[in-house]
Amino acid sequence: MTFLDYAFMQRALLAAVLVGITAPAVGIYLVQRRQALMGDGIGHVAMTGVGLGFLLSWSPVWMATAVSVLGAVLMELIRWYGKTRGDIALAMLFYGGMAGGVMLINLAPGGSNTNLMSYLFGSLTTVSQEDVTAICLLAAFVLLVTLGLRRQLFAVSQDEEFARVTGLPVRALNLLTAVTAAVTVTVAMRIVGLLLVSALMVVPVAAAQQLSRSFAATFAIAVAIGVSVTIGGTVTTYYRNVPPGATIVLLAIGAFILLTALATPLARRRARAAAQETGDPAECTIPATRSPERKVGV
Repeated sequence: MTFLDYAFMQRALLAAVLVGITAPAVGIYLVQRRQALMGDGIGHVAMTGVGLGFLLSWSPVWMATAVSVLGAVLMELIRWYGKTRGDIALAMLFYGGMAGGVMLINLAPGGSNTNLMSYLFGSLTTVSQEDVTAICLLAAFVLLVTLGLRRQLFAVSQDEEFARVTGLPVRALNLLTAVTAAVTVTVAMRIVGLLLVSALMVVPVAAAQQLSRSFAATFAIAVAIGVSVTIGGTVTTYYRNVPPGATIVLLAIGAFILLTALATPLARRRARAAAQETGDPAECTIPATRSPERKVGV
């Protein structure tokens, strides 16, 4: 009997595939905007939504979606108007969200550390059919935004001032990006966990950037890496009984290290070939390895 014979593994794998697609799809815009840790902050806030869901006996996924969207909007407002004390306001929002979630879960009937840990770090056996339905609907929204508005979102991520001059609604697009990131956090929390979801948004994008500077290619490679590590982590969890979120993130980091090791000699060869073609000794300089926040081109 294989792992696909179990209903809980079928649900977990479907959720894992959707997480692997949506997290890098949003993460590429966050990396471009130099907001790589935004998902981590939203994850803290979403914990309050999970706690409210348990306390009010409503769906934790939908309640976390509502609270995290509200938190993402507040984060954007603080970014616009916070100025010098914005970082303090964000810190209070993040840590208050996490503390509120822990408190509400413990006040809820039947609340326990088991429930808390499954949302913080992910759990395969707790993914219900209701969760899968919610994840499918939320993932459809994320893909509709990230693919349907990719040109507008890319323009705003690259240069807000230029995008504003061209007539794009910059503030509305920034808010939409924040809301989409919030939705992605709730999509991923059942598999990866609220504390680790930010890594799945950023690390596959950083790994893809080692191979490509084209936005479209980076997007495709990042999604491929995301799907590969989420499926690999889910299957590994079944056979080895290890935490799914941690396994998925470690696989993603391993992919980043591997692609970085492969990209460095390729970059050297390209630099030497360019130097031979142009005859310019300056072209022999080996370019620095791209950082996870280096912007890619269209």
